[in-house]
Amino acid sequence: MNSIEKTLEKIGLSQNEIKVYLTLNDQGSMKAGRIAKLAHMDRSSAYNAIQMLLDKGLASYVLIGKVKWFQATGPQRILEYLKEQQDDVMAVLPELQERHKRKKIEGQVRLFKGVKGVKSVFLDMIRTGKDNYVFGSEGQFSARMPEFAYQFSRMKKEKGMKTQIILRKGQRELDVKSSDHKYISNIAESPAVTNIYGDKIAIIIWTDEPEAIIIENAAAAKAYKSYFDFMWKNGNKP
Repeated sequence: MNSIEKTLEKIGLSQNEIKVYLTLNDQGSMKAGRIAKLAHMDRSSAYNAIQMLLDKGLASYVLIGKVKWFQATGPQRILEYLKEQQDDVMAVLPELQERHKRKKIEGQVRLFKGVKGVKSVFLDMIRTGKDNYVFGSEGQFSARMPEFAYQFSRMKKEKGMKTQIILRKGQRELDVKSSDHKYISNIAESPAVTNIYGDKIAIIIWTDEPEAIIIENAAAAKAYKSYFDFMWKNGNKP
């Protein structure tokens, strides 16, 4: 699967829709039978895919006599389609947020896997907008996700968020512009990094495929923060 097909799949098109859309985009106006042949599909599957593309506004047709000739709309239409989806979500977002808030369970735990999952955790920190207190960092974030780490630093600045980091002695912190840090001795190296922000604790485990856990519990966050404060008080400045 090439990059165009992967992108179209990511925005929600099925494999059959992708085949038909690219056939129309590459070949121009044609009848359903010809589309099915060029896309290497049976006529029924091709016609169903055509109908879905028509519903999305990614294809159109003209009648020549009594025969429909189908064609792809301009690729710019893809952006319009995505904008329409975003507008639809924005319209129902306030009600979804209110319903989510009503049903929220204290002590909620969420699990994330992979680099994209870890990115979601850092974006949650930005959405929360609270100062972040970190211990256990070995510089994995900057090393594994350098471009996003830079974006995260910029977003923190825009939000006015501050970060305090406790490092083991001998470890160097790369993000010195947007964070304060102290060192403590006799701490073993670990792939687990703990972040405390607002009523949440995020534990990120930097293995080959990183994993993360967000614990949303005010009492637990307060307890973790008290341990952090003790370590910070007894830590050494750079």
